[in-house]
Amino acid sequence: MAERVLEIRGLEVTFRRGEERIRAVAGVDLTLAAGEALALIGESGSGKSVTLRQVLRLDPERTTEVAGSVRVGGEEVGRLDRRGLRRLRGGRVGMVFQEPLLALDPVYTVGQQIVEAIRAHEPVSRAEARARALELFRLVHVPSPDRRLDAYPHELSGGLRQRAMIALALACRPQLLLADEPTTALDATVQIQVLLLLRELQERLGLAILFVTHDIGAAVEIADRIAVIYAGRIVEEGPVRAVIRSPLHPYTRGLLASRTEGALVKGRRIAAIPGSPPDLARPPPGCAFAPRCSLAVEACRRSVPRLEPFAPGHAVRCLRAPEWAASAA
Repeated sequence: MAERVLEIRGLEVTFRRGEERIRAVAGVDLTLAAGEALALIGESGSGKSVTLRQVLRLDPERTTEVAGSVRVGGEEVGRLDRRGLRRLRGGRVGMVFQEPLLALDPVYTVGQQIVEAIRAHEPVSRAEARARALELFRLVHVPSPDRRLDAYPHELSGGLRQRAMIALALACRPQLLLADEPTTALDATVQIQVLLLLRELQERLGLAILFVTHDIGAAVEIADRIAVIYAGRIVEEGPVRAVIRSPLHPYTRGLLASRTEGALVKGRRIAAIPGSPPDLARPPPGCAFAPRCSLAVEACRRSVPRLEPFAPGHAVRCLRAPEWAASAA
């Protein structure tokens, strides 16, 4: 069995806003093995990016309450002091942000930023660090890498900035790569190029990748497994093929039905999930998806279903999944 690079157990994240408490993550369990890619998908506000940020403890501690366990390579992230977090961030774990123009420092060249990241974690000279930065630019297929190393972020196109961001995330040879919707701000052609690049790097370097997205199409391109999150809870998890071909949760089915890929017919409305995600400061009793679900019964509104195995490696949090899955077979 492959080594577990990431293990999340019972993660709960609550944000304090005055007297209000917003429970953004409500008990997430996830594991990720070396060389595996897991896509965490859901609508905006579902808790996927909050889960990702807790791997590096990026949310402000003054206004954030965290319970549960996050372990990277067997080490408990919640117990790390400031020095331990610095070693973790960019060292054992790299992160690719959604908008590199905001994540990269505008007053330094991209080469300078990669060099400084390497030297912050390893005792190498500036010349050695620059040589590795150049090697990384070649690895992520940046054209004219020597010249682009000396460019400022605003001088690069969106696709090149994202490649530079990936190079920065890989600068210190991390075990785990976190990708927070890295293709959202890119056009369709560049999106595919970045997804293929991430998959290539994962296979070449043996990286574990946790990929956050609201786009099921992107998840299919890069992931080995998919975890669907809704209102801070995983509602379905399984191999990509199983989740896409035989979705078990009504929310997963709704996400798949709302895609625009495939044959669009003029005049036909795109299927949409009715209603809106719940207010996480005042979540509904029982299953959070019940108010939007056409299959919900009274039992769904009384108690929160457990995430139960349905098939090998495929689990679902739905009281009626066995019943309607059998009728659809």
